[in-house]
Amino acid sequence: MGENIKNNINYIGKGIIISLVLTFIMLLILSAILTYTQISESIETSAIIVINAISILIGSSISTIKEKNKGIIKGMLVGTLYIGSIYLISSLVTLNFSLNASSIIIIATSALAGAIGGIIGVNVKK
Repeated sequence: MGENIKNNINYIGKGIIISLVLTFIMLLILSAILTYTQISESIETSAIIVINAISILIGSSISTIKEKNKGIIKGMLVGTLYIGSIYLISSLVTLNFSLNASSIIIIATSALAGAIGGIIGVNVKK
């Protein structure tokens, strides 16, 4: 395998792991907020979409910060592979897992956040 391909896989993997860790931390915070405050649980779906988008944005930015080009493609890869990982884990944990309108919105938001994060990462001055 070429050195460039290995580097790309490493950077994308790093972005996915960063995104997953950030998501886990932010979901723990959201859970605590919903448990110990009077905030309505009706914000849950919107909050999860925002948490996913922020996690992917940061993860894809960090993963493309040392890159010089193709940030949008690499960022979208981080976003789609991240959300694919989340859905794979969800389908293993939850027996009644299914795709619905919210899932489609989250997938689209993930790809978009990854693309934007990739663009930001490539254009950050080193």
